[in-house]
Amino acid sequence: VQLQASGGGLVQPGGSLRVSCAASGSTFSGYKVAWFRQAPGKEREFVAAFIYNGGDTLYTDSVKGRFTISRDRAKNTVYLQMNSLKPEDTAIYFCAAGRPPFGLWRQKESWPYWGQGTEVTVSS
Repeated sequence: VQLQASGGGLVQPGGSLRVSCAASGSTFSGYKVAWFRQAPGKEREFVAAFIYNGGDTLYTDSVKGRFTISRDRAKNTVYLQMNSLKPEDTAIYFCAAGRPPFGLWRQKESWPYWGQGTEVTVSS
């Protein structure tokens, strides 16, 4: 499956942004989908994921209550709605797909398919 991330940009602190991840070459059917991010000089870190086919989600603590992962099956697209953005959310956001082992969803090594990333900058 090929992934294309989009929707990044510059937003002021407290603002909102939605980034998208579109699949091509295949659908997301049968795959879990996640968002990771990588800030300058830092390791790529887990942000959010669908962890079960029923739609159960998982978030890293720093984004709980502010970010929401969702999907549109008809459009074969997964979204990350980001509200109340903070400067520390500045990063390149990557979507990933795969079938990670149970409990290993936060590890980037568990996800074999990656999009190219979309840059989000939170600054006044």
